[in-house]
Amino acid sequence: MDIKICGLSTVESVDAVIVAMATHVGFIFFEKSPRHVTAGLAAELGARAQAAGLKSVAVTVNASDAYLDEIVSVMKPDILQLHGSESPARVAEIKAKYGLPVMKAFAISNAEDLAKADAYTDVADRFLFDAKPPKGSDLPGGNGVSFDWSLLNTLDPSIGYMLSGGLNHDNIVDAIKIANPTGLDISSGVESAPGIKDLELIAKLFEAIKTARKES
Repeated sequence: MDIKICGLSTVESVDAVIVAMATHVGFIFFEKSPRHVTAGLAAELGARAQAAGLKSVAVTVNASDAYLDEIVSVMKPDILQLHGSESPARVAEIKAKYGLPVMKAFAISNAEDLAKADAYTDVADRFLFDAKPPKGSDLPGGNGVSFDWSLLNTLDPSIGYMLSGGLNHDNIVDAIKIANPTGLDISSGVESAPGIKDLELIAKLFEAIKTARKES
């Protein structure tokens, strides 16, 4: 099971994630987010993680070609995560242009939301299922809310996805038992404040994941 810690912005948090043995690190390119970073900082931190064998993910929201050009050329990510309203055609266009795997995120609150992923099956390399943002939120992710994980039991088992949305050390065992995802994506669940990663919470999360694996 892949584990991505997203919204990183410091050397200390990246090092903690490396020690905890995550598989992916995520960097947010969305100015409204408290986790927003520059391409230069993401390049520095991402390279640190890549040197330790982790995959570096650039998270964008309806990014322009010019912005994607900057991110890809400066940061050199392993994966592009599209967290906006990108159409299947736009996902295919981005994949073709940059030659990188693309993970498409979806905001989920019911079965109809989940069904929207069907149109992307042939173009996205992986899905990320996050909770639909609460009313009034400007952020497509990182809101600390979850959705009904049992909805994911209706998916074709061959579909690879990361589960996101409100995950933390208190609920991660239940999330794994219910959804049995191929990957986990955690951001606000390891923070002491929006955008501030807490090294103790990172350690607690990975201890809980170890517990879940032993029980499975």
